[in-house]
Amino acid sequence: MSKELILYLKLLHAGFNSLVIMLFVYQGILGLRIRRSEKKTIHIIRKHRKTGPIIAVLGALGFIAGITVIFLDTGRILKYPPHFLLGLIIVSLIMSTYLISKKIKGPEPYWRNRHFALGILIICLYFVQAFLGLGVLL
Repeated sequence: MSKELILYLKLLHAGFNSLVIMLFVYQGILGLRIRRSEKKTIHIIRKHRKTGPIIAVLGALGFIAGITVIFLDTGRILKYPPHFLLGLIIVSLIMSTYLISKKIKGPEPYWRNRHFALGILIICLYFVQAFLGLGVLL
């Protein structure tokens, strides 16, 4: 593949994952609104529940796209080990958060608090991942 095409694919990967980060932040804001609201607004809860799985899939697709681009460029996926490993951790946390969300029932805080903590961790790690990604691009 041409180096120019690879560069465009890397930029597309970066742009797509930047969008995914913003979607996770948006999802987190919805979650915070649900947590802090004394009167549960059903439309916010529905939106949070409906968009969560979609954003989770987008996060996994961003990881797969990154692996694909690096493999096309170098023929191996571990060219940038910190970026790869952090991406793998993020995707694992996303899937864990999704599975935990299925266990949330009623006002019980046990699974709800774990879901919240993992969500915050995912967002923080995504920003570290973006910083590492800049090192790959530049």
